[in-house]
Amino acid sequence: MAQKTTPDSTRRSERSRRAIYDAALALVGEVGYAKLTIEAIAARAGVGKQTIYRWWSSKGAVLLDAFLDLAEQAAEAASAGHDTVQTEIPDSGDLEADLKFVMRATVDEFNDPKYDAPYRALAAEGLLNPELGREFVEKLLEPQLQLFVDRVRRAQDAGQVRPDVDPRIALELWASPLAQRWLMRSGALTHEYVDKLVEYALHGIAPRPA
Repeated sequence: MAQKTTPDSTRRSERSRRAIYDAALALVGEVGYAKLTIEAIAARAGVGKQTIYRWWSSKGAVLLDAFLDLAEQAAEAASAGHDTVQTEIPDSGDLEADLKFVMRATVDEFNDPKYDAPYRALAAEGLLNPELGREFVEKLLEPQLQLFVDRVRRAQDAGQVRPDVDPRIALELWASPLAQRWLMRSGALTHEYVDKLVEYALHGIAPRPA
C-alpha cells in the first residue's frame, strides 16, 4: 500500500504568505489605504482572515511586511549575476557619480506605482500609528539612510569629504528634499532634479573659484 503523504505545512504557509503580500500591495494601489481591509486582503489572497490575524495585528503591519518583501525582491533582482545581494551604495571612487546613480534609481521607484502607493500609505499611516511609524523607520527608512552614511564615511576615508562632516546630517542635504517633494507632490521627480540636489549638496551654491 502506498504511504499516505501529508501536505508540507511550511510550503503551504509560504504560499499563503506570498499570496497575502501580493494581495495587500495590489489592493492598496487599487483602493487606497483608507479602504484597504483585512477582509479584502484575505479574499484576494484566498485565505481566511484568521490566517492573517495569526501573523499580523493590523492591515498596516501586513502592508509593511509586504513592502519590505518587495524591497528585498528588488534588491535581489538588482544583484542578478552577483554572488550576494548588493547591500552597499556602489563605490566607484567618484562620490558624486555614485550618489547620482542611487538617487536616480530612487526617483524611478518613487515614480513607479508599484512602490509609490504602499510607500506613501505607510508614510502617512506611520504619522497616526506610533508603533507602525517606529517599525517603518527602524525596518525600512534607517537601513536605507545608513547606506548613505557608510558611503560618505568611505569618501571621508579617501579624503573626498572633510573629516569634520557628520555623514548622518550630510545625507539629509540630498535625501530630505527628495522625500519632501515626493510626499507633498510639490514638483516633478526627475533625474535632472536629483542630479542638482547632489551637486548642490557636494559643491554648495556659492560661486566657485575660477
